[in-house]
Amino acid sequence: MEKMRRFESIYDYNVFNNNETKHPLVTVVDLSKADPRSLSKMYFGFYIVFLKDVKCGDLVYGRDTYDYQEGTLVFLAPGQVAGSNDNDDIYQPKGHALAFHADLIHGTSLGKRIQEYTFFGYQSNEALHLSERERNLVLDCFSKIDYELERGVDKHSKRLIVANIELFLDYSVRFYDRQFITRDNVHQGLLERFENLLNEYFESDKPEILGLPSVTWCAEQLNLSSNYFGDLVKKETGKTAQEYIQSKLIDVAKEKIFDGNKTINQIAGELGFKYPQHFARVFKKRVGHTPNEYRSMN
Repeated sequence: MEKMRRFESIYDYNVFNNNETKHPLVTVVDLSKADPRSLSKMYFGFYIVFLKDVKCGDLVYGRDTYDYQEGTLVFLAPGQVAGSNDNDDIYQPKGHALAFHADLIHGTSLGKRIQEYTFFGYQSNEALHLSERERNLVLDCFSKIDYELERGVDKHSKRLIVANIELFLDYSVRFYDRQFITRDNVHQGLLERFENLLNEYFESDKPEILGLPSVTWCAEQLNLSSNYFGDLVKKETGKTAQEYIQSKLIDVAKEKIFDGNKTINQIAGELGFKYPQHFARVFKKRVGHTPNEYRSMN
C-alpha cells in the first residue's frame, strides 16, 4: 500500500521542504530548497496554495487529475489529500507554496469570508492558469507575506499577514473570473450538456428511483466539482445551479400538469418528490399558484 505523508502543522511542512519556520501558523515555502523526491500522496491539515514553476508529473485529487501545468495555482483546504499519478520519477520541486492554518484567521475578516473562496473546493481540471503579469502579482503578495514573517511577530504582524492573504485570494477570484471567459473552449457546451443531462433525467424513471437531481450529482456527471460547476453556471446564466435545476423542474411540471389523466400526487412522484406537499410548496413559490390552481387556470 502506498504510504501517505501527513502534514498536520506548518512546522511539519517546512521541515519536509527544508524551509525555516518563522511563524507557527503561516509560511511561504520556496520549493526549490526541498530535496529531490517523487510525488507521493499528501494530507494537509491546513490551507495550502501551490504556485507551480516546473512540470513534474500530475497532481491528483481523489480519482481525478488536476489540469496542473507550469504557471498554475492549485488551492487545497484542510483535510484534503493530494498526490501523484503513481509516477516514481524523482524530480526537483520548483515554485512556491503559501500555507496557513485555520487558527490564524479565526476572528478576522478573512475567517468570516473564507467560505466565499469556493476554489478551495475545486477538483479535477480546474487549476487557475496565470498570465505572466498575474503570476508576478501573486509572487508580490507572497513576498509581502514573507516580508512580515522576516520581521518577526509584533502587534501589527497578524493583521498585515492576514490582509495580504485576503488580498491574494481576492485577486484569485478576479483571475478565475477571467479564466471562465478566456478558457471558453474548455467550457464550451457545458450548459448544453447540463440541459441535456436534465432532459434525459426527467424523461427517464430516475426521479422516481433517485429523487430530485442535486447539484453535486449533476457536477459529477459532467466531471466537475460541485463548486467549480456552480460558479460556471452562475457566471454563464446569472442563476445558481440549484435555481437552474428548479427552473427545469418547474418547466417539466407545467407540461405534466396539462395531462388531466394524472393526479398531482402522481406528478409529484414522477418528478422525484417524496411528499406531494413539498412539490406543492416548491411549485407555488416559483409560479405563484399551487399545481391544482395552475391546472384550473389552464
